[in-house]
Formats: sequence, structure tokens, C-alpha cells
Amino acid sequence: AVRRAKVSDWLYRKRWFGLFVVLPTLAAAIYYAFIASPVFVSQSSFVIKSPGQRPSPSLSLANLVQATGLSSGQEQTKEILQYMRSRNALLDLDRQIDIETRYAERGADFLSRYPEPFDDRSFENLYDYYGSMVGATLNTESGMAQLEVKAFTPKDAFEINSRLLDLGEVLVNRLNQRAESRAIAEARARVTQAEERLRNARVALGAFRNQQEIIDPKGQAAGVLEVSNELEAQHAGLKAQVELMQRVAPLNPALPSLRNQANALGRQIAAQTGRAVGTPTGIASKLAAFEKLNVEQEFATQVLTAANTALEQARAEAQKQQYYLERVVEPNLPDQATLPKGLKSVLIVFAAALCLYFIGWMLVVGILEHSPED
Repeated sequence: AVRRAKVSDWLYRKRWFGLFVVLPTLAAAIYYAFIASPVFVSQSSFVIKSPGQRPSPSLSLANLVQATGLSSGQEQTKEILQYMRSRNALLDLDRQIDIETRYAERGADFLSRYPEPFDDRSFENLYDYYGSMVGATLNTESGMAQLEVKAFTPKDAFEINSRLLDLGEVLVNRLNQRAESRAIAEARARVTQAEERLRNARVALGAFRNQQEIIDPKGQAAGVLEVSNELEAQHAGLKAQVELMQRVAPLNPALPSLRNQANALGRQIAAQTGRAVGTPTGIASKLAAFEKLNVEQEFATQVLTAANTALEQARAEAQKQQYYLERVVEPNLPDQATLPKGLKSVLIVFAAALCLYFIGWMLVVGILEHSPED
């Protein structure tokens, strides 16, 4: 009876310790030993690389992977990781594999499954739960991203991890297309403008030729001058023959005929010269306008050639700046649960409860010491 009284007295004196330390620790031990559901973890890693850059010399695994000439883009990797942690990724994932079912109907315990205690089935609560089950981090030294997915079955963990990597690759391709569109759009607009300018120049030149009834003023002027030169030679020969005949045989009956031929050639020469120069409708008066239109056409052709070259260069540069998601470690299919770590969790609960107990005990002692005596 005395021993029983001592035990009762000791238990009474330690009642607060048992209530605030022993009881939470015992509850945690029972939960992790008999209730907590096993959690399977699938891990993968990847880097974002570009063929347009060379990797910096380093012995890290990410740079060894990039030895083919591709380089990591940490900014792009951060964008992909931010997407994987975002609501958009959750929506895309839920459309493919019904993420809510994977975490709500797999036989998990009431504290681990979705929705958590005191939560309802809403998208925001699902997003908060998704953030606790999916981790995406970046190793700034190696440039490698780590993706870790927790689930209550090995298949779910593996499939969610794989689908997230697929969605990341889709996003990388979409970002590449957007960047390529921006880079090429301006070059393509310049090509369109150059084509329009060349088209207008050709139309204007064609209209000028139809209106003036002339194809090539320079060529036609050369032809006229060539004919005129031949007529000049013939005319000079006839004039010499007429002058000679007038001195030698002024009464020759052929003399009038030669004079008529010389006069006819003179009129032909004047007509040919008038076609080329000296009149408002002459070829020379049309040559300046034709040359202006022709130069505009040639210049527009050169501009179009330069614009097409710039477009091809823009496409080549855009291709060099393409990024790729390279899987360094493929998602694994876990063969055993690695979470929860029961012993560690129980020790954490015990340590936290013990700290709170001593803090409370010190507060109570301090209050009692400073309280006024009755």
C-alpha cells in the first residue's frame, strides 16, 4: 500500500510531463508503427541544354554530360522547375492522370491522404497537398534539376514523375517556338516588304514600257545610232560621188538620180536622229525615266536578296538558341517505401514536446517566483 501510494504520488507530480511529453510521443509511436501508410519516392534529374553554347570546364556531372557541346541554361531550368511547382502543371497533370484520385483513393491513412483533416476537396487544397508531395529543386553548382515525387504506390510515384518530365519537355518546346517566332517574325516582315517593293517596281516598269511603247531605250537607241551610222556612211559616199561627177561629167544623166538618193539618205538620217534625240518623243527623253525605274527594280531585287539572306540567318541563329531537356537520371520505379521514417519522426515529436514542456515549466516557475506572497 505504501509503494502504491508512492507510485501514485510520483505519477501525480509527473502528470504534466506525461500529458505534454509522454502522451504525444506515445501517440506518434503508435501512429508511425501501426497506422501511417508507406510512401514511395520516385526521383529523377535533368538539365536544360543548348547547342549554341559551350560548357564551362568543370568536373561536375552536369558538365560531363554536356561534353557533346551542349550547355546548360539555368535560367530556363528555373522556368521549368517553377512550372512543375505551379498550378498550371497541376492542371495539366490532372487532365492526364487524375492526380486527385492518385492521392485520395490509394488506401492511405487519414492523416496522409488527400484531403487532409479539416480540409475540403478544393483545387487550392489540392495544390497545397501537391506541393507537399512533389519537390523540384535546382543544384546551382552543377546546373542539374532534381525532381522528387511521393505517392502511396510505386506505380503512381513513377507515373507522376514521368508525366511531369514530359510536360517539362512540352514547355521547353513551346518556349523554343515562341522565341523562334519572335526572332523570325521581323526578318520575315522585311522579306514581305522587299517583295512588295520589287513587285511595285516591276509593275511600274511594265506600265512605262506599255505607255511609251518601248522595251529597252538604251538598246533601241544603240540600234538607231547603228542604223544612222550606216546611213551616214552611205550618204557620205553618195555625196562624194555626186561632187566627183559634177566636176568630171556635169551633164551625166545619172547625176540627178544620185542627188535624189543622197537627199533621201539625208532625210533618213534626220529621221533616225530624231527618233533618238532632239524631239520630245525621242528615245533620249524616255531614257531618264526608264533608267530611274530600272534602277529601282534592280535595287529592290538586291534588297529582297539581302532580306532573304537575313531571314535564313535569323532561322539559323534561332536554331542555335534552341533549348532541350536532357534527362540525366530517368524516373525510378521504387521497390520499397522509404517514408515515413518512423523512429526519426517519433524522436522529433519527443524532442519538440520536451522543449515545449521545459519552456512552459520555466514560465510557470518564473511566474510563481515573482508572484506576491499572501
